[in-house]
Amino acid sequence: MAYPLMFRLKQRFRSSTIGDVSTAVEAELANLDLGRKVHPGQSIAVACGSCKIADHAAVLKAVVDHFKGLKSRPFLVPAMGIHAGGTAEGQLRALEMFGITEEAIGAEIRSSMSAEVVGQLPAGVPVYCDRHALAADHIFVVNRVRPHSALDGEVQSGLLKMLATGLGKHSGAEIYHSAVATMPFADLARGVWKVMLDQGRMLAGLMLVEYGYAGLARIQGVIAEEFADAERKALSYARSLCPKLPFRSIDILLVDEVGTTFGCHAVDLNVVGRKQSIHGAAPGESPQIRSLVFRDLDPAALAVTIPSLASIPVHLETDREILDAALSMTALQPPEKARIVWIRNTSSLDEFECSEPFLEEVTHWKDLSVASECRALEFDAQGNLRDFVI
Repeated sequence: MAYPLMFRLKQRFRSSTIGDVSTAVEAELANLDLGRKVHPGQSIAVACGSCKIADHAAVLKAVVDHFKGLKSRPFLVPAMGIHAGGTAEGQLRALEMFGITEEAIGAEIRSSMSAEVVGQLPAGVPVYCDRHALAADHIFVVNRVRPHSALDGEVQSGLLKMLATGLGKHSGAEIYHSAVATMPFADLARGVWKVMLDQGRMLAGLMLVEYGYAGLARIQGVIAEEFADAERKALSYARSLCPKLPFRSIDILLVDEVGTTFGCHAVDLNVVGRKQSIHGAAPGESPQIRSLVFRDLDPAALAVTIPSLASIPVHLETDREILDAALSMTALQPPEKARIVWIRNTSSLDEFECSEPFLEEVTHWKDLSVASECRALEFDAQGNLRDFVI
């Protein structure tokens, strides 16, 4: 079968990023005047998650330093739910991978999967909270706000989600994942937030918004009583900054790496256009991708209880067989005219490969630049493509 020629494309993401993260964090926390509630000697549980966030360690250190300046005793609590294997040891290792250690942050990390029930939602769903956080005088939450890889609506990744599926640990996360089958996640997360407020330990939080892969575009402090409204506004801003594929129509998307690092469905559904219907792009959703090809699968723990996601995809032995099968589904055009995009993963969209039919289109876009001449796809002796190389 004939294959289209491919070329390298670079995508530029525009925004001003925060240069001095520590100064920005201190300014936000100083503006909250937390000293009115935090007294010398009190303990502060600083909740942090498992996602790779720009300048995450620097942000956490600045938070810890601020509370030390108030003569309080801050410590970190991994708020990851069932991520990192759903174990205390796994969550410590996850933080270490991102440079978050006791030595780097200057504070103890108390990791446990033990959680206690602190209340109940009107629908009868119990609300869990990490036992170390409950033992503290105050709880402070740090998380990135951005569109979630699968969730939709006004509450996605952010402070409210961390309170629920993060501080709820394994027990809470399992129950909440089951509960969203019958109730909107936004209702669940806001309900958990209100129960946590009633406990009297919730102090404040820090919302982080990233711009592409360049760094943090916004750091915003918010008191606990204003989490819901502030996060809704921050999510709207974060949506405008999220990296996306620049095309509306793609015949075949090749993805080298999939796994829970890139989203609870192994990919970011905001990127591949499957957020409304997991088995295909819904009308009006962008991009419209006819065929998804996943070349390598990372081990992943069961993270959601949606049976339809367990369907077994078509499996073929080699990349050549996969491409031939996918190209046969574009029967209305010759295979060498297929619109193919080849990315490393859904978290790396600043540089990728495109087939020749995109060439004339991209030359007119100011934030796209062609980085190579057109060339043929290269297969090894077994019929597999090389791995994506930047």
